Amino acid sequence: MNTRRHRAASAILLALALSAPLLGAAPAASAHQGTRASSPVPHTSGPALPVPTGPYAVGRHTLHLVDRHRTDPWVPAAGNRELMVSVFYPARGTSGSPAAYMTAAEAELLLEARGVGGAVPAATVAGTRTHARDGAHPAAGRFPLVLLSPGFSMPRSTLTSLAVELAGRGYVVAAVDHAYESVGTVFPGGRMLPCVACEQAGTKEELAGVVRGRAKDLSFVIDELTKGRRAGALSRAIDPGRIGIAGHSIGGASAAATMAADRRVRAGADLDGDFFVDPAAKGLGRRPFMMLGAESTHGPGSADSDWPAAWRHLDGWKRWLTVTGAEHFSFTDLPWLAARLGLEDPAAPLSGERSWFLTRDYVAAFFDLHLRGLPQPVLDGPAAAYPEVVFRQP
Repeated sequence: MNTRRHRAASAILLALALSAPLLGAAPAASAHQGTRASSPVPHTSGPALPVPTGPYAVGRHTLHLVDRHRTDPWVPAAGNRELMVSVFYPARGTSGSPAAYMTAAEAELLLEARGVGGAVPAATVAGTRTHARDGAHPAAGRFPLVLLSPGFSMPRSTLTSLAVELAGRGYVVAAVDHAYESVGTVFPGGRMLPCVACEQAGTKEELAGVVRGRAKDLSFVIDELTKGRRAGALSRAIDPGRIGIAGHSIGGASAAATMAADRRVRAGADLDGDFFVDPAAKGLGRRPFMMLGAESTHGPGSADSDWPAAWRHLDGWKRWLTVTGAEHFSFTDLPWLAARLGLEDPAAPLSGERSWFLTRDYVAAFFDLHLRGLPQPVLDGPAAAYPEVVFRQP
């Protein structure tokens, strides 16, 4: 996430799927406590996310977590720090009900932030089929835990495809919404919390504060999922000795910061995010870390990228992979959904489908290698099946 990657929203596809969020561009809210939000839209009314490839059905459980030891950094008057967490997990059979992608009100705010409010029906996006089921019975066994943190101003739902894919392969996946850091997220009581952080964080130092705050959020989520009571039976499905983390944009920076502060996290991945915290990626020891990003912004010649500094500070297993033709949002659901909605631009360098396949295969391979000990030749060097992916080693 970076202002240099922002492009004018002159075309629907670029606005919805490719352009990076403009700092401070979130819709203003009349009250920081938020407004009443709409209910989920049935999944049958919209397009479908990619079908997961793993052997498990996928369940989802949504948690509202409150950190009683921290005050919200953006709205202190709101009280304790709140998080919304969607936990996707390997499930048994097809019990439960179809899990909604987001509410129509959340979809409307997302579309407005991308500059296409009114051009795409909010109900269509909200009704996206997720291939997950709320209330499904967890599969037997203990599984690695992977946390996902979205980009600045983006809701956790934009990483649903990755969460569902990993859950279907045998991971418990927690996608986290950090209060007041997305264009709009529904909290209990129908409260729609706006992106107050978008109004307050613009400089590198302020964004570094976002990263550090998210690291505290994510460690708290680990506490709650592995030792807290709110997770219930799901806590018994998690192997606390195998925890990984990944994030898009500033969420990727937060993955590194969480690893630096929390030794429980064994492996991490940054999807096209600058690190902001200086020194970049310092303090991970010999734990593995992967940087996967767009060639245009995170190649070795990118003047504004802090990935070269991060590379020097990574002392363990590491990969710096750039994807030719990718853009900032290529590692999220948005290009896939744009294509399903007939909005894919034939001039776009990398299609929505190809973006998804590359993200899926490399992120899943990374966690399969480092959390499950399964050999992954695709991470050893360039592969003919993935000509867009370039291995960097400055």
